[in-house]
Parts: sequence; structure tokens; C-alpha cells
Amino acid sequence: MSDSTLMNSGISTQVSNAIGAHGAWKLRLKTAITTGRSDITPEKAACDNECAFGKWLYGDELDAGTKAGLPFQVVKRLHGEFHHSAGSVLALALGGRTADAQALLNGDYTERSDKLVRALSKWKRELI
Repeated sequence: MSDSTLMNSGISTQVSNAIGAHGAWKLRLKTAITTGRSDITPEKAACDNECAFGKWLYGDELDAGTKAGLPFQVVKRLHGEFHHSAGSVLALALGGRTADAQALLNGDYTERSDKLVRALSKWKRELI
């Protein structure tokens, strides 16, 4: 297997894992809205380099060519926007602003989440 095939396989695996992990955030945020509690702070939720995928994005596993490519750049930007929105929802939920948190979850957060998943899926398809 060539180096590029191995790298594409690794990227594909990371992207698949990220789609699942970021999909789980909606449930986590809904729980925080309902209970007013979370095992993570809004500040940490807003950081796009704290989750496993973010650590991989910002890490040194990918070559410079991949990081310079449009798919990587788009995913990195959308991933940051996703986490910023998740942190905002969580801050509202933990601050007792349930209706505002729910509105943000159903609006901006869902839009950013959907965009991220579409970009991740597109990147994965381009690797095949």
C-alpha cells in the first residue's frame, strides 16, 4: 500500500469518527438544556482543539499538502464554528436560559453542525 493510500485511509477513519462524535453533541446539549448540568464547561466545549478530532486536525499527523488543501481548510473552519456554537448553547443552558439555549440549538447550532457533517462527508468521498 502506498503512503498516500495509507494517509487517505487514516483521514477517512478520522472523518468517520468525527461525524459520529460530533453527532453525539446534540444529545449532550439537549441533556444540558433539560438538566441545567454538564460534565464539560462552555469554554471547553467552544474549543475546537480539545476533542479527539480537533487534536488530530491541529496535530502533526497530516502532511503540509493536506493541511493546505481546500477540504482541510473548510473542515477546520466549520469545526471551529461548530464548537463555538456548541459552547454558546451550553453557556445559555447552564445559565438557566433554557428557551434561548433551545432556540440556538435548533437554529445556529444545527445549521453549523449540518454544514460540518456535509463537509466531512464530502472530504471522505474525495479520498476514495
